[in-house]
Amino acid sequence: MACKIYQQQKRVKKFRTEYGGVKIGEVTVNMMYGGMRGINALITETSMVDPEEGVRFRGLTIPECRERLPRAEGGCEPLPEGLFWLLMTGEVPTKKQAQQLSCEWADRGKLPDHVIKMLKDMPKTLHPMSQFAAAITALSHDSHFAKAYSKGIPKKMYWLYCYEDCMDLIAKLILVAATIYRNLYREGKGCDKVDSKLDWSSNFTNMLTYDDKQFTELMRLYLTIHSDHEGGNVSAHTTHLVGSALSDPYLSLAAGMLGLAGPLHGLANQEVLSWVQKLQKETDNDLSEKNLKDYIWKTLKSGQVVPGYGHAVLRKTDPRYICLREFALKHQPNDPLCKLVLQLYEIVPPILTELGKVKSPWPNVDAHSGVLLQYYGMKEMQFYTVLFAVSRALGVLASLIWDRALGLPIERPKSLTTAALIERVCKEKYEMR
Repeated sequence: MACKIYQQQKRVKKFRTEYGGVKIGEVTVNMMYGGMRGINALITETSMVDPEEGVRFRGLTIPECRERLPRAEGGCEPLPEGLFWLLMTGEVPTKKQAQQLSCEWADRGKLPDHVIKMLKDMPKTLHPMSQFAAAITALSHDSHFAKAYSKGIPKKMYWLYCYEDCMDLIAKLILVAATIYRNLYREGKGCDKVDSKLDWSSNFTNMLTYDDKQFTELMRLYLTIHSDHEGGNVSAHTTHLVGSALSDPYLSLAAGMLGLAGPLHGLANQEVLSWVQKLQKETDNDLSEKNLKDYIWKTLKSGQVVPGYGHAVLRKTDPRYICLREFALKHQPNDPLCKLVLQLYEIVPPILTELGKVKSPWPNVDAHSGVLLQYYGMKEMQFYTVLFAVSRALGVLASLIWDRALGLPIERPKSLTTAALIERVCKEKYEMR
């Protein structure tokens, strides 16, 4: 990393010196009122979303990552450790390198007593994501970055202490998540020790009290494909923004995870599953094409959206959805819910196209993930966002390390009042005449 960071610092410095004044695109009034959507204004080294091919991790598509990243012994799905290595270095690791990362995370994977006690004392009615973010914040007690910054380390060394925090965080997140799950749904029972002989996902599913090897395979795939999605989504942008103020990685990640907890971001697969279950109930499980179409139109005419369909950037079926679809067809082709998801894939897009208001009528990853988790017995929908959060941490923390490595400054865009914007736009229009 030290070598790669030095090379990238030189590359960025040279590029900015030569082309720093070049303008990229134009900002419209609708972009300003529309959540800054479509404005190219961030640098994220780890991934980018292509409208046609979906997310690319360091230039590799989801299918390419699934094919090329290392797998566990006897497994068919990629290891999240391999994906993290790719995000950090831009290189596909060897199987040995991925295993070394598994061992290092296992060595770092122990929760402080005060965090264990805090989670135990949390009320059972508190949402799992609130508990997750609170625990991450409490872990900041041991931040290498915060302690080093207080001693006055040089700016060029920020990335190294950020790296140490992020490695500790990733190692501990599966323990935090599993502890929350067991406290809420397993009466606090289960294993809380990390086995250095197992990969990250295997340790996670063991601590969640699941021993189905297929579920572990699903978790490897799930944690890999949900890890990163360029820098503009809420969880990634928030982590970057808070980190730009030089808040330590724990506080930065906690902020990002609170953004992920929103219904327009990380809660989406939970909403899909709820919608699908209501569909089953209202049609009395008569899932004919006519009944499905009627229910979809009923949803749309009530002013709601069909959850799991459409995407801010993608203009084709999300490759992450296709991965999960292939997994379902391979392992549970006869499951009623999975069959229903496949039916909806054929019916929903033409209806949304006919509606004429949707830029992308195709399913995204959330259209399938919740159904797969249900199949393997994880029916606690409130916990789904925590799984998403564990995965997304890989991407946003890798980006955070590179933010500090490149010395990106505090983020502070300029804002205008509506009155000032109207005055500026109208004045410019008048001068153009």
